[in-house]
Amino acid sequence: MSPSCNPLQRPRRNRLTPLGTIEATSYRGTLLANRGDLHAPDGSVHRLWRRTAWVTCTFVEVFGQRVTFDTPSHYTPLFACDEAVAFAAGHRPCAACRRGAFDHFVSCWKVAHGIPSSSFVGAKDIDRVLHSARMVRGRQLRHEAKVGDLPDGTFVLLPEAQERPALLWQGCAYPWGHQGYDAPTACSPRATVTVLTPAPTVAVLAAGYRPMIAMSVTP
Repeated sequence: MSPSCNPLQRPRRNRLTPLGTIEATSYRGTLLANRGDLHAPDGSVHRLWRRTAWVTCTFVEVFGQRVTFDTPSHYTPLFACDEAVAFAAGHRPCAACRRGAFDHFVSCWKVAHGIPSSSFVGAKDIDRVLHSARMVRGRQLRHEAKVGDLPDGTFVLLPEAQERPALLWQGCAYPWGHQGYDAPTACSPRATVTVLTPAPTVAVLAAGYRPMIAMSVTP
């Protein structure tokens, strides 16, 4: 039997995680994501990216385009629980279908990186910086920081739970899983944590970008 005849895994491997991986799960996401065509000849996902523009898109068909699955030569639809997860995975808002979010992201990017508000910053400029900050040799780039120095919306690994990503939000850490967020725990601002969200995006969050959070994390 040829590879193209083999049944594909169900559920599909198309869900982003804050750890920079793509996994299969039956849980749904709230954002569509795109890294280009990641398909193997049989339609399965076999690579982490094809292009440097990693974007998050709306489910609404703004331009009347339908999502296609398991189709080589077409982009591979990926999904994220929410925007904070997508940010940790290295994505940014799409400049086409999420124009308002993208424009706000750019404004905060300028503040974060000391760029005059009148200067032009394009999607390719952002993608170039993000791509060098999110992965190296196929592995997620991480750094350490104090909890008190990190903005809401940042994903981290806590010292006592190095295998479980957690979202920092209003002084608490929310352990994450594909099903959503578990009950929060208090975090000492002096605690040192491993930061999963790329450093340039952390700076954007610190400059005032408030990511969309799913599943009742916000009060």
